[in-house]
Amino acid sequence: MTETVLSETPAEGVRQITMNRPDRRNALDRATYQGLIDALAAADADASVRAVVLTGAGGCFTSGNDIKDFAAAAATGVGAEIAIDFLTAISTAKKPIVAAAEGFAVGIGTTMLLHCDLAFAGRSASFRMPFVSLGLCPEGGSSYLLPLIAGSKRAAELLMLGEPFGPEVAQDAGLINGVTDEGGALAAALEKARALAALPPQSVALTKSLLKRGSAAAVAETIGTEARHFGERLKSAEAQAAFLAFLTKR
Repeated sequence: MTETVLSETPAEGVRQITMNRPDRRNALDRATYQGLIDALAAADADASVRAVVLTGAGGCFTSGNDIKDFAAAAATGVGAEIAIDFLTAISTAKKPIVAAAEGFAVGIGTTMLLHCDLAFAGRSASFRMPFVSLGLCPEGGSSYLLPLIAGSKRAAELLMLGEPFGPEVAQDAGLINGVTDEGGALAAALEKARALAALPPQSVALTKSLLKRGSAAAVAETIGTEARHFGERLKSAEAQAAFLAFLTKR
């Protein structure tokens, strides 16, 4: 594991994976993506792990992709594929994943919730999928999964306008199961993870597999199609201008 991804066992059968770049609001650079991929693979391979909790350090889930990394990937054509590798890993993980979101859940910080089995958010959590405003397009299978769970009108609103929204909207759209008091998302996620860990593991794994069976092929195809368009958009003048404006503003 990298130091930007922490892995621990807070309860028997539960593996907690924490995105750990609090000084960057847990923005995902290549090292962090690789750490997440490795942590998910390790959890799936460990028979003692029955449920996974995914969270972020410092009261923040993740502010999404590290724009400096993305700007470099756009300029060189190298590096952006690691995000797709992570999305493939989380969307095909065999162990149940419970997310705990506090603070910001931006971009892939929101779309990865579509691949978690359960998710909880603190009352002050803020979600956003600002792909269009960055000159990009949806990723993570969100153009397929979000209309499926939220309806086409809500999905268009959230993906096309890309405006911030709170946990109540996230719950209504099917992105999270429940809203907790501020700072309470991790406790809620750990409670559900412990409950999952106490159940017959083969039955839990089979149930997760059956739940995903109907959409697995479509999700994989959509992630691939979105990734091709995303890669093209990264090189576009619109994206380059948006990245420059973001980095200059910072």
